[in-house]
Amino acid sequence: MDQLLAIKVFARVVEAGTFTRAADSLQMPKATVTKLIQSLEAHLQVKLLLRTTRRVTVTPDGAAYYERTIRLMSELSELDASLRGAQASPRGRLRIDTGGAIASGILLPALPEFRARYPDLHIDLGVTDRIVDLIGENVDCALRGVAEDSTLISRKIGTVGWTTCATPGYLRRRGKVQHPRDLQAKHAIVGYASARTSRTQPLVFTRGEETVTIDRRPEVTVNEHNAHVAAALAGLGVVQTLDFSVRPHITRRALVRVLGDWPRAPQPIYVVYPPSKHPSAKLRVFVDWVAALMAKVR
Repeated sequence: MDQLLAIKVFARVVEAGTFTRAADSLQMPKATVTKLIQSLEAHLQVKLLLRTTRRVTVTPDGAAYYERTIRLMSELSELDASLRGAQASPRGRLRIDTGGAIASGILLPALPEFRARYPDLHIDLGVTDRIVDLIGENVDCALRGVAEDSTLISRKIGTVGWTTCATPGYLRRRGKVQHPRDLQAKHAIVGYASARTSRTQPLVFTRGEETVTIDRRPEVTVNEHNAHVAAALAGLGVVQTLDFSVRPHITRRALVRVLGDWPRAPQPIYVVYPPSKHPSAKLRVFVDWVAALMAKVR
């Protein structure tokens, strides 16, 4: 038995909650995962996991073993990094998750520079507007607009502005938007629904001490950011979305900014990752790089 591999697999099963999810995230057959766990239990002569048809439960001995092994694996990773100079040239697979807006508008255009700097890192980018389970799905970090999960480490890395806009054709048909309350009845709204809660986000406008919130049923609702922008470009109505994603369309006059004197408060962006005594070198360099990248976004 490869005991080190068996320990890594055991930790992944505990974090994923099932043998199937662990096998998928490790990219190995489920039968191999099962055999390694059985061999580890036979070697230790204790039961680490209780298996049911739906999930895996950790025994008290298994929980204690897990806590000790993750500390050991973290220290081993740091030792490897210090000896092979991984701090200067980290390597391996880096799994990142983010929404469609940040992926297409910020991260992917700048990723060639990161790849040139760290050519031995293999980037696995998940693009989804749902909030993934970082530990259960074995994701190294995520870029999010909220930092509500207290079980994760969150670092604010910047803010992005909002823009309210529509096509010139739509505005010719329906008239100018002169006040946020015009959106209550006089105009069509293309709403954005959270992929996590299915709730449509209200449109928020602020001028001085006054805040106006428009929270009515939109004529069209989508739950993915790039589709939200596409709906605006199709002339379906007024959208309120992240500024960087529509700025090119405004520059070429495909979209027109409205209510510019009623800006919405900027959206904070966080990088979140599972807690660890020693974050890996590959995670550290990415977090520092993406923080510097977000500092340039206006």
